[in-house]
Amino acid sequence: MIEVKELQKSFGSLEVLKKVTFAVNPGEAVAVIGPSGSGKSTMLRSLVHLEEATGGSIIIHGKPLVKDGKYASAAEIREITSPMGMVFQHFNLFPHLTVRGNLELAPRTLKRESIKDITAKSKDLLSKVGLTDKGDVYPSMLSGGQKQRVAIARALMLNPDILLFDEPTSALDPELTGEVLRVIRQLAEEHMTMIIVTHEMNFARDVADRVIFMDNGEIAESGTPEQIFGSPQLERTRMFLSRE
Repeated sequence: MIEVKELQKSFGSLEVLKKVTFAVNPGEAVAVIGPSGSGKSTMLRSLVHLEEATGGSIIIHGKPLVKDGKYASAAEIREITSPMGMVFQHFNLFPHLTVRGNLELAPRTLKRESIKDITAKSKDLLSKVGLTDKGDVYPSMLSGGQKQRVAIARALMLNPDILLFDEPTSALDPELTGEVLRVIRQLAEEHMTMIIVTHEMNFARDVADRVIFMDNGEIAESGTPEQIFGSPQLERTRMFLSRE
């Protein structure tokens, strides 16, 4: 579903991504771990063209978003990235819209479905994330964990077949983290294709099919959770895990 080849990103003379190469299969949940500043979020944001690569290729569903550093047209980029939903660290909800308004804004704007179907879907998704009774409240009235669950439901409204999570629990108090991770765990059990940048090592160990360890702008090590957490090959992986 996703193929990344020798992806590079520089900010001036600072090389943030150094020839990053990996692939994600349909239905696979991939956790990306690593120290702050290792390039995890930049890599993730590049997949949906929120960051522009300076080299390499990103291929989504067989279509090149960027190939050898050359991007597709604006219309092609919109088409290629449309099957992907993204959930950010800081929720990014619209404060002036109710919870249901946040969920329904994009599908109503795109007019792909009837208003009746959009309303039914938003109710179903609020039920899925355990917020049936919050449809008519505003984000300011929600806890951080509730806001993040709304953000996940909003990402699901456009029927993505790939979900990207950028540190979905790092802005939350520890007691609120579990309710968000439960929703992501449920999506993994439903075989949603996901890339999850996370600092929650136990969650990565329990939920991911594969774990990628990034350090200093490159993929240092990749394998099953058993391989990465049980018998990491590299000293820098062992050092990172011992600190977490």
